[in-house]
Amino acid sequence: MDNIAIEVKNVQKVYKLYDKPSDRLKEALHIGRKKRHTEHRALKGVDLTIRQGECVGIIGTNGSGKSTILKIITGVLSPTSGEVKVNGRISALLELGAGFNMEYNGIENIYLNGTMIGFSKKEIDQKLEEILAFADIGDYVYQPAKTYSSGMFVRLAFAVAINIDPEILIVDEALSVGDVFFQAKCYHKFEEFKAMGKTIVFVSHDLSSISKYCDRVVLLNQGVKLGEGAPKQMIDTYKQVLVGQYVPPESEGERLLEDETLRKMAAKGVDGSKLKAGEVDAAKNPELLEYGSKKATITEYYITDGKGTKTSAILKGSEFTIHMKVEMAERIATPIFAFTIKNVRGTEITGTNTMFEKAFLESVEAGETKEITFTQEMNLQGGDYLLSLGVTGYEEDDFTVYHRLYDALSVTVISDKDTVGFYDMNSRVVVK
Repeated sequence: MDNIAIEVKNVQKVYKLYDKPSDRLKEALHIGRKKRHTEHRALKGVDLTIRQGECVGIIGTNGSGKSTILKIITGVLSPTSGEVKVNGRISALLELGAGFNMEYNGIENIYLNGTMIGFSKKEIDQKLEEILAFADIGDYVYQPAKTYSSGMFVRLAFAVAINIDPEILIVDEALSVGDVFFQAKCYHKFEEFKAMGKTIVFVSHDLSSISKYCDRVVLLNQGVKLGEGAPKQMIDTYKQVLVGQYVPPESEGERLLEDETLRKMAAKGVDGSKLKAGEVDAAKNPELLEYGSKKATITEYYITDGKGTKTSAILKGSEFTIHMKVEMAERIATPIFAFTIKNVRGTEITGTNTMFEKAFLESVEAGETKEITFTQEMNLQGGDYLLSLGVTGYEEDDFTVYHRLYDALSVTVISDKDTVGFYDMNSRVVVK
């Protein structure tokens, strides 16, 4: 298709690992014809299609293959097998210092980087002032790169990458090194690029940025693509991977079959027979994502307003309470009860737990039931939000999820005054 910017087909990357350098030489010379290496499969048959104008995020744990696939797309690495096609001029910001000559000064490295991407000296001359203004590292631009701090590296590298008018921008985790003001400037450039219809591939552990800027997200784990889809969906799945609770879709069966949906609703105490009659609580999500060891189970959850009335609509500025009932199947040392509120794109806006609040630091016994309430003032802007709940803890220093309910309830904030951003600072304004 003409609108495909990047196409990756069944790409595999295998590294040969040797115990000592002499083993590599002996194997190369076929001495003894003995295999002297072990294989590490960094990518295991990954497929990926990115269309022009998309901003695609790639997420995953350390060692999942994120940086490897970016290096293969940019040509820094060659795949062991598979095919990669790129339609457009790429500018890449990979790991810190990549593409820099440590003995060159900043100006010389600008020309070096620009030439490597495919620009002529004349084209770089025309962009030089913009690059220097964006990098804003002052007279350090005339000093050797080996004297730069990590922040200066990122500033100069990103300034080159984004100001030479690429058709495809690829950014690895490097942006996390810059200060908050520079990061804000970079993300503003992302928005400009998106508005211009350019393609962005973005790897980051900052899930809020992934949710905010990406149209689609790809989740990698141990060299395998677990899935791709909307940012919220993939971020929720990634969180399952992080705590070892991910279940491959193949073993879940046909989740969307009506009888399976009704079974899940019954397990949550929702009467499925009322589904077609429209009597089910509309605020509850019948297909919410849940997982955990079930040593503790959230059996009931709802919201009340300041008068104690159950509701899913909260007036901005008023008090409201989140309720959850938890049953213990086993003894748990210091369970942690938590809630998170996200916007519809999946960005976590706020939340807390009993550990943060130092509200409950006791053990519970099997068979006990705990009723937890979180009461606070609603200062979020008007709109729709999603409430997630969880019970977690630590077992011999290992973080453990007993039960999590993602996007369990929808919450509507009713407001006659919305300010800038996610929540209201409730400023007291005086004009004299």
